[in-house]
Amino acid sequence: MLTPAFELSQDPDFLTVAIRVPYARVSEFDVYFEGVDFKFYAKPYFLRLTLPGRIVENGNEQGSYDADKGIFTIRLPKETPGQHFEGLNMLTALLAPKKSRTAKPLVEEIGAPETSGEAVEDDSEEFDWEIEQTPYEETPEGALNLQCHYGFGNLRAGVVQRLQDELSDVVDIKDPDFTPAAERRQKRLAAELAKFDPDHYLADFFEDEAVEQILKYNPWWNDAYSNMRASVDQRPEQEAHAVLVSFSEEEKYQLRKFVNKSYLLDKKAYRQVFYGLIDILLAYCYEIRVTEGERNVESAWNIRKLSATLCWFETWTDVREILVSFGRRVVCYPLYRHFKLVMKAYRDTVKILQLGKSAVLKCLLDIHRIFQENDPAYILNDLYISDYCVWIQKAKSKKLAALVEALKEVSLTKAQLGLELEELEAAALLVQEEESSGKTERSVSTRDTPHSSPEPSDSEDSGSDSTSSSDTADSAAELEDLRESCSAPGAFLRGPFLGASSALLEDDGGACKYTGSEPSEVAPPSEVGPGGLLASSQAAGGHRPLIEELEGPLRSTLQISPPEDSATGSHGNTTPAVPRDEGN
Repeated sequence: MLTPAFELSQDPDFLTVAIRVPYARVSEFDVYFEGVDFKFYAKPYFLRLTLPGRIVENGNEQGSYDADKGIFTIRLPKETPGQHFEGLNMLTALLAPKKSRTAKPLVEEIGAPETSGEAVEDDSEEFDWEIEQTPYEETPEGALNLQCHYGFGNLRAGVVQRLQDELSDVVDIKDPDFTPAAERRQKRLAAELAKFDPDHYLADFFEDEAVEQILKYNPWWNDAYSNMRASVDQRPEQEAHAVLVSFSEEEKYQLRKFVNKSYLLDKKAYRQVFYGLIDILLAYCYEIRVTEGERNVESAWNIRKLSATLCWFETWTDVREILVSFGRRVVCYPLYRHFKLVMKAYRDTVKILQLGKSAVLKCLLDIHRIFQENDPAYILNDLYISDYCVWIQKAKSKKLAALVEALKEVSLTKAQLGLELEELEAAALLVQEEESSGKTERSVSTRDTPHSSPEPSDSEDSGSDSTSSSDTADSAAELEDLRESCSAPGAFLRGPFLGASSALLEDDGGACKYTGSEPSEVAPPSEVGPGGLLASSQAAGGHRPLIEELEGPLRSTLQISPPEDSATGSHGNTTPAVPRDEGN
């Protein structure tokens, strides 16, 4: 038999059941209802519901069938007109009949303390969320070899040992089957401390433009919460929840796929289930905000990494330690590590819990889809999320409301995270102020220097003097080199002092003489000295425009004058060539 898609709605006097049965044999169908029981059969579909309120057969019931859509619509009168049926959208909880169940074990030790379960717990009992203090008891040595429990309500054991290869990339705890809860916490705190990066945290603290943009995102529960606050005085709170939070067709399909079952939880496990729910919702709210509602490949990693319940199989004893754990993991692991995101996720979680079980279930269904599409994170669905989706549909709204009040009374500060965040921020701000003041001083000194010193400074004068003295020394050295080269017979002078329009001759006394193409340009021997040589060299380069203006090209040669007593022209000596007047 197939379970058809169905949906329930209500008005003050009637309960309406819409059942979608495509390709059914509508000529043969049966409907049965009495009290809280409802049954429908149309081959190959069968539906059996346990309703949250009583209905009655009084002749006012109605039924219709839409052949185009394949939907049966059945209106059933309420036994008590005006009564509100709570939890009509909790489809999984409606599928199986309620039976009398007890949390007591089938085999019980005589004299052992009784365990109280969810089914036998008194609804009228005040739900106390204060920490229970128990005396310390020495753990027997034999108990160390027993397997440790984890998962929803600590009902699982030995799973990780069988799936070690798959779970190694999903959870951080290694060998949880033999790691007690206290040791898990110690290892988790050490891992968080080793992972914390002050540079990354301070970068997000100072450059928080992306974080501020994320904080402005408006998730779906904000609008639902605003509508709830606006309508809280107009209709009953439970009815407002059912109207404000609705499920999509995909979500309804998920609810029908779950197996309805009951959970035998003692008081301690029941409390830890509620605490674990807070931890998972905190991680989910962070993920929805940083991705702005668009899932990506990192979504599964974000949720399981930020929830110590999922990543370390942690169990909790009060609300404050849950917030501290979540805050530490936010500033240690994800891309955006800012304390404002911790507080925003905290406020979002409070809103979701105040919206009631429907809003919580909608979030859990989304987490279930995210994990189901991620390999191997789907294993966390089997360990936690699937059971949470079934359990929350039967959870008491009164206890959920008490949990919200306990969560709202808790405050969280940076100092409680134990990572010295305030000290890091203060030190970074101090360094930033010192750098800013230093830049300001340098900027002021740079602006004041041209106005306060319009005249050349002493350092500039001294630099000019040193440059002049250096030039003088270089000139003296060059003159000395020239003297040595002139005194050497047969040595040719090369360098900037020889131009194309002049030549230097060596006279009888070894002095250098300048010869040009015009007789008037030949310097007398008595006038040619160190100063005259330098002057002629400067004239060779400096007077070139004047020579070009006179259009008298100079042609000269460099020769060695022979001694006056050598009339025959001995070897090694030559006579100077008399310049030839090209005009004659």
